[in-house]
Amino acid sequence: MTLKDMVPWRWGGLRHWDEETRPYESFLREMDSLHKEMDRLFEGFWKGSGSHSLMAEPWQRGALNPRIDETEDEKAFHVKVELPGMDKDDVDVTLSSGVLTLRGEKKREEEEKGNDFYRKERSFGSFRRSLPIPVDVDETKVEAKFEKGILYIELPKTAEAQKKVKHIAVKAA
Repeated sequence: MTLKDMVPWRWGGLRHWDEETRPYESFLREMDSLHKEMDRLFEGFWKGSGSHSLMAEPWQRGALNPRIDETEDEKAFHVKVELPGMDKDDVDVTLSSGVLTLRGEKKREEEEKGNDFYRKERSFGSFRRSLPIPVDVDETKVEAKFEKGILYIELPKTAEAQKKVKHIAVKAA
């Protein structure tokens, strides 16, 4: 059995090998291209992690990307930001021109001493997120509180915006 019998058409296409003058080289070129693409994908996946662990802490990579939940009810917009291991002094919240900006930096330093060793590790990470805020928010009444690694931000709607809410009854078909 020849290679031609095992792979009757060119990789990634439906052209038969009989139509090509050097089918084996074409096949190798296509396989090499696939190999390089897979390498590129895996490099992007592991890039900057410093280790090949999926459980690596986000601040080990030098940049945090905190999870943010945004919800809305009749009276306000609510933002919840998960910042484990940080405290209120590590976070800066600003509101300007309809944009809520969250900035933070986490620094961690561990030191361990023994009879015949000394280990000191440092890691840090920072983040900056900007969220557009609807114009119908009363900027003078915005509040933020930090509790157990979670930042809660309340953005109350203006009285006019609260009046605009109209409930529509849903009927069964």
